[in-house]
Amino acid sequence: MQDEYRTVAREGVHEIEINRSRFLCALAPAATEQEAQAFVARIRKEHPTASHNCFAYVIGADAAVQKASDDGEPGGTAGVPMLQMLTRRDMRYVAAVVTRYYGGVKLGAGGLIRAYGGAVGEALDTLGTVTRRRFRLATVTVDHQRAGKLQNDLRSAGREVRDVSYGEAVTIEIGLPDADVDTFRGWLADATAGSAVFELGGEAYGDA
Repeated sequence: MQDEYRTVAREGVHEIEINRSRFLCALAPAATEQEAQAFVARIRKEHPTASHNCFAYVIGADAAVQKASDDGEPGGTAGVPMLQMLTRRDMRYVAAVVTRYYGGVKLGAGGLIRAYGGAVGEALDTLGTVTRRRFRLATVTVDHQRAGKLQNDLRSAGREVRDVSYGEAVTIEIGLPDADVDTFRGWLADATAGSAVFELGGEAYGDA
């Protein structure tokens, strides 16, 4: 698994105009290929009179799924440069749709490649990107007397507390970088006088 990846910070649209043609680049985070396809379908529905709705998406922290469509533009002049812009920027779990409203002036193949790739690049700059880092999920089980102080200690130590559940004991779910697991075990034993139970879970990605 990749240790980290970048994705778009939020869904949004950025518009540029080139030789009277309007290019609207819609970007959105997409956790699965189905989400990416649903986003493409939604944008197409919003712009039924557009000349073209070209798309590209990259799914997977290792960019395992990559798809692009020129949607009627000359082959390789729209979807591919959009996809290349996403991969050049190391973007993952992201879908891009560039909607073109033709303005009457032909751009030529080189012009189209620059326009579609450029629309995605500018949209990424405008909407911003975030880095997500891989971490291990872990649970800490501790008695009620120690739970409040431990939560405060965890937060002041910069640990991400993801969830807290109260039963006979208190279970705190946290996220840890792999490299920190052993150090954390030692810290937890000291902080709770050895009374806490520590269990490692699966892996997930979170904001770096």
